[in-house]
Amino acid sequence: MAERYYQPEIECAPREKMIALQNERLVKQVKHVWDNVPYYRKKMEEKGVTPDDIKSIDDLHKLPFLSKADLREAYPYGLMGKPLKDCVRIQSTSGTTGKRVVAFYTQHDIDLWEDCCARAIVAAGGTDEDVCQVSYGYGLFTGGPGLNGGSHKVGCLTIPTSSGNTERQIMFIQDLQATILCCTPSYAAYLGETMKEMGLTPDQIPLKAGIFGAEAWSEEMRQEIQNVLGIKAYDIYGLTELSGPGVSFECSAQSGMHINEDHFIAEIIDPDTGEVLPEGEQGELVFTSITKEAFPLLRYRTRDICRLSREKCPCGRTHVKMMKPKGRSDDMLIIRGVNVFPSQIETVLLNYGYPANYQIIVDRVNHTDTLDVQVEMTTEMFNDQLGEISKRQKELADGLRSMLGISAKVSLVAPKSIVRSEGKAVRVIDKRKI
Repeated sequence: MAERYYQPEIECAPREKMIALQNERLVKQVKHVWDNVPYYRKKMEEKGVTPDDIKSIDDLHKLPFLSKADLREAYPYGLMGKPLKDCVRIQSTSGTTGKRVVAFYTQHDIDLWEDCCARAIVAAGGTDEDVCQVSYGYGLFTGGPGLNGGSHKVGCLTIPTSSGNTERQIMFIQDLQATILCCTPSYAAYLGETMKEMGLTPDQIPLKAGIFGAEAWSEEMRQEIQNVLGIKAYDIYGLTELSGPGVSFECSAQSGMHINEDHFIAEIIDPDTGEVLPEGEQGELVFTSITKEAFPLLRYRTRDICRLSREKCPCGRTHVKMMKPKGRSDDMLIIRGVNVFPSQIETVLLNYGYPANYQIIVDRVNHTDTLDVQVEMTTEMFNDQLGEISKRQKELADGLRSMLGISAKVSLVAPKSIVRSEGKAVRVIDKRKI
């Protein structure tokens, strides 16, 4: 099948054209922020930078960073770039601690965001003949509204199911012949698991593609979802702070996510020093929004650890790719002095054939960190003898020690005993009082 594009003149633009566009938009955006966002202007003044110092993307490194701490300090209106009367919507993060990030949108912001999501849907094979079931949460969470708007722009019949009510989800997939599913990867895995229990085989499921994001998921988990649902599973990336899903998306090559460079400039920095790293090196991802009107963030530190690649893509898109994040510099667990990412643990579990439902419990006993990984068994494993289960636990513990470099206690638990997630999966419980 020939590759399709939603906005080919942008998605396949020559590099020189994209750089010229970024230069023009960055200069304009810095002036907009300086004139309208006193909080950021103060940060620029402290660094001795004025809009006159920013003439192209080569000057981006001169600007100060923004972090989530800044967003909390400036909450709720301190980073707005437009008067409240020009804004038509807010969205908010799904975080459960402290002040929520509240992002503001003009109608123009929403139109551009929906275009980004439409690009992702078309890259996954979507057309106006498709039925797109959006099973991300609606409301303050950006997942539902973003993909809903993108689906409309493509012309798909859109089913706004939101998350939860799994029986109804499956009923609509079957009865309305949904071809594209949008949700978190953990919920896609749960839907697949439930359909399999209902006796449905992949060829009896009308879905052809899935667009999954909002949480980290491994390549092994992708294969598992693809196999059980009989689909091609595409990754999508976004942050509420920048707009929501659609900052970047996967194409048919499934080898990294194309960043919508006409709206977002990406940098990779050393998370400790803030120094910009050469292309291809792994570090912390930083984004500058060059078209956002109401909530224009410059050099926002995402805390996601990844690398960028400009290798030519067989899909024909010319936008830089970000590789799947390896974890987050703030969510990374330091256990007994060792850096541990949940994605590493997930890779081991899936390699050994376990479902992608698990929980990592970290605690501190007698001044020593403990790592307990609770893993659901399949029904077949659950029926094994106790000796066989003990053997499996030891095998997993050995695999984790090999991957992580530290020991972990593995507890194999009954099928469906770990609470299922309808939104972002709660993978880590850290009980340490550090």
